[in-house]
Amino acid sequence: MYMKMEGISFRGLTFMFAVAFLVWSSSLEGCHGRVRSKHYWRQNRVASPALYSKKGKAHSHGGSHKGNHHGSASKTKPRPSHKTPQPLPRPVTKPKPNIPRSPPPQKGGHSFMFNVLDFGAKGDGKTDDTKAFQDTWTASCKVAASTFIVPSKYVFLVGPISFSGPYCQPDIVFQLDGTIIAPTDFKVWGKGLLQWLQFTKLMGLTIQGNGVIDGRGSVWWQEISPYDDPIDDEFKLLIPLNSTVQEKPPAPARSELVGKMPRIKPTALRFYGSFNVTVTGITIQNSPQCHLKFDNCIGVLVHDFNVSSPGDSLNTDGIHLQNSKDVLIYSSTLSCGDDCISIQTGCSNVYIHNVNCGPGHGISIGSLGKDNTKACVSNITVRDVIMHNTMNGVRIKTWQGGLGFVQGVLFSNIQVSEVKIPIVIDQFYCDKAKCSNQTSAVALSGINYERIRGTYTVKPVHFACSDNLPCTDISLTAIELKPLQELYHLYGAYCWQTFGELRTPTVPPIDCLQIGKPSSNQIQYDFDSC
Repeated sequence: MYMKMEGISFRGLTFMFAVAFLVWSSSLEGCHGRVRSKHYWRQNRVASPALYSKKGKAHSHGGSHKGNHHGSASKTKPRPSHKTPQPLPRPVTKPKPNIPRSPPPQKGGHSFMFNVLDFGAKGDGKTDDTKAFQDTWTASCKVAASTFIVPSKYVFLVGPISFSGPYCQPDIVFQLDGTIIAPTDFKVWGKGLLQWLQFTKLMGLTIQGNGVIDGRGSVWWQEISPYDDPIDDEFKLLIPLNSTVQEKPPAPARSELVGKMPRIKPTALRFYGSFNVTVTGITIQNSPQCHLKFDNCIGVLVHDFNVSSPGDSLNTDGIHLQNSKDVLIYSSTLSCGDDCISIQTGCSNVYIHNVNCGPGHGISIGSLGKDNTKACVSNITVRDVIMHNTMNGVRIKTWQGGLGFVQGVLFSNIQVSEVKIPIVIDQFYCDKAKCSNQTSAVALSGINYERIRGTYTVKPVHFACSDNLPCTDISLTAIELKPLQELYHLYGAYCWQTFGELRTPTVPPIDCLQIGKPSSNQIQYDFDSC
């Protein structure tokens, strides 16, 4: 028994000497590799002790790797991983001052961000940054869900520019936190342009932020242009109490640029042919003409948006809708020199609520049917609106000789204060001293007024409908309007060829509304013509 154990010890001792020799020889072969990979080896030894102990156990049971000369040395010393060692990070070097900044996108959140400063914009309010904005758009246009950044605390002078599709990627965000100002150099505008900042044929675009678009339009407002909308003919209803009251507010102080600017006045911000567009947070002020316009758009969302221009700024509509569908506007404040919101032909499914309007001319559908054109407007809801010191409250205006229809309109919960005429339908709209009578008209049907309350300074209701195509299905519910003697003669409610029903008593009594429907058989409404 003793000899057997001694034999086993002798064999074990021999095996240990062989292992020690192999370890010593392998260490000589790998010493240079250990020096070169000192950091990497140290890192692996510290980071993966469990892995090395697992490998050691495998080798203690006879496991081995082909081509490896370490044998069972893994029992006492961990082996490096077979993965290629990653190089150490290189120190970051700053670009040389003379080298222009590179404008690659910056990854932020779920989108790539393109800052106009990285594309050469100065933002000092004097340097023309138009090209920098165009280059920034060209880059962001190529990346879906990218963000175009106009940073805060900068003022960017930008000339007429078009941010165009249709080959841009969808869901671009235009993050406006700084200020964009329009040039007042008449040479920049040439013979005149219909828009200043334009977005065309885009999908899912959002303009958001706390920034300002300033059209600096005062140099344009004093010039009457043939391209302007006609002056509201409701002015003819405003008869002053004495000769000291002017029918129209005085023009602002003349500028040296008056007479030099082109007669075509641009809209500040326009969207054309786009789908699912959003405008939120920003302010547009002092536009030469309309502040925000949507043409041929489907899916429009405007909220927490502001318009700020004086009440005597000519033709400066707050929001102008034309040939646009599925529109939602809410939680916005609109102060301007024309309609706070103007709804033109081709609009349907428009929902407006929680809007403050004033100064301005109220919220209008029209004017429609000018020059014997066809106009179609349907499914319009305006509710929960506050109007102060406006010319009109809620209004529908059409030209004689027009075609088409307006149907399915609800004006609800409108609070008016010092509004000249809170409720208006005018189918004799005219931009001249006198217009010739025409038989055709835009048909008006299904117009509902409910809970319109407050004070007026000229007339509570003015319904002037076509002789050949009277207004039908006009309903009035919970109307409470009280006169406020201010600067003009006061009048009672006026109705002409207006048919419908009084669902509740009104204040003042609107006895001129004809109950029921017109009896003439020649009245035809072609609601399928649009």
